[in-house]
Amino acid sequence: MELSKRLKAIADMVTPGNTAADVGCDHGFVSIYLCRHHIAPKVYAMDVRTGPLKRAKEHIQASGFCEYIETRLSDGVAALRPGEADTLICAGMGGRLMMKILSEGEGKIRLMKELILQPQSEHALFRRYLREHGLQIVQEDIIKEDGKFYPVIKAVPQNTAADTNPKTRKALQEETRQRLEDSFGPLLLAAKNPVLREYLMVLEQRNKTILSKMDMSREGMEGTGQDTRQRTEKRRQEVEADLADIAECLMLYGK
Repeated sequence: MELSKRLKAIADMVTPGNTAADVGCDHGFVSIYLCRHHIAPKVYAMDVRTGPLKRAKEHIQASGFCEYIETRLSDGVAALRPGEADTLICAGMGGRLMMKILSEGEGKIRLMKELILQPQSEHALFRRYLREHGLQIVQEDIIKEDGKFYPVIKAVPQNTAADTNPKTRKALQEETRQRLEDSFGPLLLAAKNPVLREYLMVLEQRNKTILSKMDMSREGMEGTGQDTRQRTEKRRQEVEADLADIAECLMLYGK
């Protein structure tokens, strides 16, 4: 069994020696990897669905790690007792669903040492949630796999936020800094991550294409209603604002 680049990046962020809770474990491959490579002495592989949990159990049995990996049917961390795990792994879900899991299990999660998170969508909203709930981002990566980009975040519970990226704070205007960090990752921007630069350029081209198509269709909108024109103009302003943010980030790379 060989992990994908995305899953390996997630597993490799776990601090060696920590007991891990893999929420939404799906096939159980990350749990198996953690034990096989002596990263985690114990893993709780949990999923809200019986089908994936059954498959995970079969893979765990075939790997010979039943003694070290315990499967549990669980909605989020509901089946995890307080203090049972040091590391929470939550990956491959939409940002809002992950926020729901973190909110509902907040009491237990606050007792953990670290969270390894890989939201599939709504990255800005998700990072803002972490920031506003005292979960400090201490490590970030972005993985390109099969033409898609996946952010991977390590966060730790804390009482007050720390300034972990002073260089980025100086390089960006204060009024846009927080929005850009939430959207693209404070540590990725600070490190001038090369994969992030590629991701930004993909987004830039995508938004330019959207604007071009809007320009082409503008002539045909003369007979449309005012509401439609207002919605279109609002969308144009959103795309232009996104392009301005992307350009601001790319300036960090010297573009």
